[in-house]
Amino acid sequence: MIERTPVLDFITQAILVLSLVALLMPLWVVFVAASHDYQTVNQVPMPLWPGSHLFENLSAAWAAGNFDRVMLNSVIVAVGVTAGKICIAALSAFSIVYFNYRLRMLLFWLIFITLMLPLEVRIVPTYAVAANALGPFEAILNAIGISIYLPEWNLLNSYSGLILPLVATATGTFLYRQFFMTIPDELAEAAKMDGSGPLRFFFEVLLPLSKTNMAALATIMFVWSWNQYLWPLLIVTDHANYATATMQLQKVVPGPLFGAPPVWNTAMAANLIVLTPPVLVTILLQRWFVRGLISTDK
Repeated sequence: MIERTPVLDFITQAILVLSLVALLMPLWVVFVAASHDYQTVNQVPMPLWPGSHLFENLSAAWAAGNFDRVMLNSVIVAVGVTAGKICIAALSAFSIVYFNYRLRMLLFWLIFITLMLPLEVRIVPTYAVAANALGPFEAILNAIGISIYLPEWNLLNSYSGLILPLVATATGTFLYRQFFMTIPDELAEAAKMDGSGPLRFFFEVLLPLSKTNMAALATIMFVWSWNQYLWPLLIVTDHANYATATMQLQKVVPGPLFGAPPVWNTAMAANLIVLTPPVLVTILLQRWFVRGLISTDK
């Protein structure tokens, strides 16, 4: 029996509406500021209704930020990181769930604990590894008595350096593990009786069943990787070739350090440009995103 509680329903709806307004108000201010000219944006208070200079400001922001190049870089990095995270998460969860080896739960909890270690905490050792990706392997081999010299593999100022250090994901491994544990054991036994090996079972049975989980993880990771700022800012010094869209925003807002006042209408237009791809991806995948997170029909 469902109780009718009009007062609680009204309070709940009011909280949802207020939360929605609080979330959308900053975006609305960005949109309004991007649609006005310089004088109007600097009025106090600034109008909260859109103006007629949106496309003019978007064109100026695109030219000021050289977004034709950096948007392509961000797409390459976001797609590469998303694809890498999905592949590694699916394979690691498959190993933990379907292979009975002694240290599998220890490895799972070690992976899970890394959720408490964001990139900002491990930024210095990650940078050291990116400066010479083969250095740790050489040190390990030398420590166990194998003297070997490995060539230097520098990941700085490269797409590899922007993508590879970010592809491991404890969140994705956890989501895939929870999904794989809902698959009946009889399905794996039937596949084994039909002569299916582990890889065939993984590619032909598990992956097709996990499309919604894959879409949900892809949505989260694409938005996360697109918004990365600290890591690209740290390893990229060749801004002409490898700068990302989020990095380029600082060049659209000159500020006093550059001897010019901030042109806020152009800066807000640049924010709209950078916001567009993750918003479009979220809108296109939102149906599968919701199903992947809450669906119980596996």
